[in-house]
Amino acid sequence: MKTLREWVMRLWGTLRRSARDREIEEELRAHLELAAEQMESRGATPANSQDAARRAARLRYGGVAQAAESMRDQRGLPWLADLASDLRYAFRMLRRSPGFASLAVVIMALGIGANTAVFSVVNTVLLRPLAYRDPDRIVTLASPLIGGEAPVGLPKLVSIPNFQDWHNQSSSFEAMAFYQTYEAPVMSGPAAEYARVARVSPEFFRVFAVQPMLGRFFSAEEAKPGGSGALLISYAYWQSHFGGDADVLGRITRVYGASMAVVGVLPPGFQFPAGTDLWYPTDTVFREVTATFRGAQNYQAVGRLKPGVSVGGAQTEMSGIAARLAQQYPQTNKNRTAVVTQIRDELVGDFRVTLYLLLGAVSAVLLIACANTATLLLGKATARTREVSVRIALGASRLRIVRQLTTESLLLALLAGAVGLALAYEGSKGLVALAPASLPQLVDAGIDRWVLIYTFVVSAVTSLMFGLAPSLYASRVKPNDALKQAAARSIIGGGMAHVRSVLATAEIALAVVLLSAAGLLIKSFVALENVALGFRPEKVLVMRATVPAPRAIASLFFKDVLDQVVTLPGVVAAGATMVPPGHVGSMGPYYFDRLPPRRDPSDPNAVISIVSPGVFAALGIPLISGRDFTENDASDQPLVAIVNEAMVRKSLPGGNPIGRQVFCLFDSSQAMTVIGVAGDVRERGPAREAIPECYISYRQHAYNGNTLSFVVRSAGNPAALEEPLRRIAHNRAPDVPVRFTTLQSDVHEGVATPRFRTFLFALFAALAICLATAGVYGVMAYAVGQRTSEIGIRMALGASSGSVLRLMLKQGLVLASIGLALGLAAAAGVTRLLTSMLFQVKPNDPSIYLGVAVLVGTVALAACYLPARRAAAVDPAETLRAE
Repeated sequence: MKTLREWVMRLWGTLRRSARDREIEEELRAHLELAAEQMESRGATPANSQDAARRAARLRYGGVAQAAESMRDQRGLPWLADLASDLRYAFRMLRRSPGFASLAVVIMALGIGANTAVFSVVNTVLLRPLAYRDPDRIVTLASPLIGGEAPVGLPKLVSIPNFQDWHNQSSSFEAMAFYQTYEAPVMSGPAAEYARVARVSPEFFRVFAVQPMLGRFFSAEEAKPGGSGALLISYAYWQSHFGGDADVLGRITRVYGASMAVVGVLPPGFQFPAGTDLWYPTDTVFREVTATFRGAQNYQAVGRLKPGVSVGGAQTEMSGIAARLAQQYPQTNKNRTAVVTQIRDELVGDFRVTLYLLLGAVSAVLLIACANTATLLLGKATARTREVSVRIALGASRLRIVRQLTTESLLLALLAGAVGLALAYEGSKGLVALAPASLPQLVDAGIDRWVLIYTFVVSAVTSLMFGLAPSLYASRVKPNDALKQAAARSIIGGGMAHVRSVLATAEIALAVVLLSAAGLLIKSFVALENVALGFRPEKVLVMRATVPAPRAIASLFFKDVLDQVVTLPGVVAAGATMVPPGHVGSMGPYYFDRLPPRRDPSDPNAVISIVSPGVFAALGIPLISGRDFTENDASDQPLVAIVNEAMVRKSLPGGNPIGRQVFCLFDSSQAMTVIGVAGDVRERGPAREAIPECYISYRQHAYNGNTLSFVVRSAGNPAALEEPLRRIAHNRAPDVPVRFTTLQSDVHEGVATPRFRTFLFALFAALAICLATAGVYGVMAYAVGQRTSEIGIRMALGASSGSVLRLMLKQGLVLASIGLALGLAAAAGVTRLLTSMLFQVKPNDPSIYLGVAVLVGTVALAACYLPARRAAAVDPAETLRAE
């Protein structure tokens, strides 16, 4: 029988080739001989000595190598070489346990990948600098009513006279401009098409400090009212419509029927407002009839702050100017202020809160993944107790043990980070597809250097989070006790069991918080989807058309097309409206019976909609009383209007409006006779209640009458009507562009934001509960393994399988109950952050918390049952023989 000394000498022959010099070899030999003598002096039998030596030999960088590396440390050899050796050994250890390594990597990759994908969106939308020079100095300006509700569906606006006073009286701005953006018919080739155009004031491009990459800006003559006009085009439009031709300058393009020459191309990436294709000076296509009316809030405004001027300083100055204007023009500016907002805050809006909440939710998933991996490593550390004890017995320090095991955790995290990065690459594309189209810069979301740095940092931090505790526990092994039989259970098993139980409880608590938030959002979204909109969007085709001709000709175009559309096979009803339902085209004050001599900004406002006959039937809007418009309600007939029930309730409670006079200040101040009452429509979106609305005839109101949307209800698939409608419009006027969509998809896009956050919260909550369930199962399986001998003795002494089953189930359900209680307490506070995102649901909805409790209890019971059933099936005779 060979002694431990002989086995160590054989191992020394292998290690000698890697020794750095003779001095280290001699020191190492002495160290190994001393370790062997100490082992034999402690009473180790030859068999045990041989077994221990074999285990040491199997570990190339085990206890002997640890001693060599310790000597290298004392001689000041580079730490990088030690790290490399640790990594090589860690890789070999993981390769020996492919199942364990794969499971740990997959769990962590899910957490890291989800975090990276969400961070890529947060980075793009909230953190990455905007593509303008000094973007922090660019602000938006608006003049809302003090304490008034911002109109949903409309941007924050300003009137031109107020803007001119701001421009002339302020000193905080380097440049200030107003603009208006819309889709217009553009002909840069043989056919007309829609393009997004912006009418801008002279200082617009100074605000963004941008220069044309080709050509020049507008000249003073071109920018004058009634001037010849000129166009600046975006880089993308230049490439797609002119093939990047440098001879584009001077090319004539028709916008709304007006011919203008291209004078410049803006650099790549500049598209403010978002998606704009062409820019031209204000008033060169048509003069805004309300440009001199201070109460007409029709334009948006932006400004560039002077160097050293803060947003707060500019706000103070603008508030003072607004107060002076309110005193000077009380009829239009009473209670109206000025608001200065950084441009990023304006672009992102309320979506900032959604993104941060999603980042918090996915961070909770990562914590659960860390806890799950930590439980795996704790179990692995228990299994490696004998290995660690041999290392310590052969001279390895506890710090050295911690460093080696932490290195293995780091390697796991880096592998998980690499896999998570691949998952994040695909996940970020999915997030872009799911996110609302209005979210700024989202098209640029992806994996950049900051996302890579974030992934690396997350991987490194998580390696410490899930690897440090197992490393510290493993390093506390007592070598003398650990070499005895069943040391894995007796030495560190108890302490590790408590840690695993705490981690499983924390996993359940975090999962409960996510499930509660997801449950509230799901219930809110279901309510939002099922709310009565006031119209029926199914089977309705929408065709937008813009006639670049005088409004009288445009009115004839819409009438002729409608007359042909209603005769098409499969058409149930058809009409035309200024904007499809669910959108606000215009708002203005209204009055019954008389127009007051002086108007106040706080007067009641109504949505104003231009419609044709047949719209109510096509959209399924009920006509409560009175009649619909007819083609006889033309410009040479008395003006008529249809009001909704909300207007009647607000201004004529209990009264009959039919035959009454109403003044809706849109394009005139003439009285209109009410001929009907229509049902309420949620024009501001499904989450907002209906407000007063006044419908007016498209034949009697030519303002904004060049663009209407045909709404056609079909008996079958509405998409089948696209070609017939396109043909009718093209035959009537080839220069009129058309665009098709369905009303159902339009409504679907209107709830894109709540759908986005609800889906992601539900996804993260599902992932969290799956990981938490796996954690509970792992703890229970570990507990059964630790208590196998105890269970065998209990059953040998008469305990039944049922009592054992109940004993193990009780242990698991106690953990689940504690986690559930902690999670519900945390959820009661956290879910209050969702208040503004909920529709017809309260953050403390008891049905949600009850449902979460039942779900978590059920999955915890299932996770505990399988290990408990295995414990109940223990054969006491086999267990006692093994002992």
